[in-house]
Amino acid sequence: MPAVKGFSIVYNALNEDGTFSEGDTLSGKVTLALQKPSAVQSLFVKVKGDAQVRWTTRSGNHNHTHSSHRRYFKLKHFLIAENTNETVLPQGNHVYDFSFTLPSTSMPSSFKGSHGYIVYRLEAKLSRSWRVDQTVDKEIFFRSKSLPYLQTLMSPQIGVADKEVGIFSSGNVHMEVTVDRTAYAPGQTAMIVAKINNSSSSDMIPKVRLTQAIVYTASSSTKHESRNIHKIAGQSVHPHSNKEVSWAVKIPANQELSIKNCDIISVEYSLKVYLDISFAFDPAVNFPVIIISPTLMSCSQPSVSGPNSDFLPFAPSVPHYPASPHRYPAAQAYSAPPPSYPGNPSLMYPNQPVPTAWRYSNPGSHASSYGSPCLPSSSSNILHPPPNVHSFHAPSPPFHPRPSGQMTDSDPAIPQVVDTAPSAPAYELPPYLMNTNFLSQSDEPPPAYSVIFPSSANEESNEA
Repeated sequence: MPAVKGFSIVYNALNEDGTFSEGDTLSGKVTLALQKPSAVQSLFVKVKGDAQVRWTTRSGNHNHTHSSHRRYFKLKHFLIAENTNETVLPQGNHVYDFSFTLPSTSMPSSFKGSHGYIVYRLEAKLSRSWRVDQTVDKEIFFRSKSLPYLQTLMSPQIGVADKEVGIFSSGNVHMEVTVDRTAYAPGQTAMIVAKINNSSSSDMIPKVRLTQAIVYTASSSTKHESRNIHKIAGQSVHPHSNKEVSWAVKIPANQELSIKNCDIISVEYSLKVYLDISFAFDPAVNFPVIIISPTLMSCSQPSVSGPNSDFLPFAPSVPHYPASPHRYPAAQAYSAPPPSYPGNPSLMYPNQPVPTAWRYSNPGSHASSYGSPCLPSSSSNILHPPPNVHSFHAPSPPFHPRPSGQMTDSDPAIPQVVDTAPSAPAYELPPYLMNTNFLSQSDEPPPAYSVIFPSSANEESNEA
């Protein structure tokens, strides 16, 4: 009866597609089921990424093999350390957890072609004395997210073709083609519009073709492959007429991604829009197309401000001030308490709350790790409105109540709040400065401050 009943490895998916990219964490479990106690030399798990190309050419009676290999990384972790003394495991199921952090350097996406492949593989290996090593592995589907200038690939492409029609007809043709962007994810649709001006005497049929081109490289030799993914024809454009033709070309959901960061395998795509003219060279416009992973495509879309965004539009909140008999309706509240008058306690200002107006409202986040982009850095995001001119209350004469019926019109009434804000003192310029233009640019020094505003006698006496 064999000791090992089961040996398997599984990994935890990070998304619904089960794909990984640069810098991701790859974790999982290795399960070893034993029917009886067994001595183990070592148990380890490793993950690696490799690219390989290979093809054969025949020259005369000789065959020549072209091959090349690239290793992008290899990570290894021992679950049972390898040592001179074997580790005896009891009967039962033994589960071991593992975790790797994939390199953050640029690596190509997984690919399998007729003359090469790019494969990422997870493998577990069990070694025992006098036994053949047992190995289990799983392929990891890798989707590269290393693509510089991604935002520029979201802009439309425009191409123009002008051509004189051939020998069997006369005139010329002008075609202007627009493609909505350069980068697409599998399953998305490319929108193409062609404006055609047929000034010739020939009929022509507008067509569009999506092509995949694969190049395998080994030393100084290359192997090329090309195939058409889509080919669509439009309606005929008659002589001396204008026509606008549009196509919707869908990228297959299982289409291989573009590969530009591998030196032995490259996968490229192109859209060709051309006019099929009998007995003439076809005018054409070629556009590059890059197919990227859906995750990378979602990152390239413009984000919308949400509850957790630090860049919300300005939304000032209106402050609420409680009604007060000692404040005019048009007056603003102060962030500091107003002065009190001990001689007349009834005229003291009530305590007012600090206003919280003119703040940036962010209902989903109370504290931002980046701070507000518009407010100055401080311990508070509150901007108070500027205070208005202070309202002063003139002290009232002492009030002496009399017995009922003895009040007269000359008696002082109930103290009233009087706004006696003092006006600024008036200053008169000396006659010799009345016609002086202080804004003129001249070499004469400006007059001294004491000449323009002479101090009063009271100030001089105080200073003395």
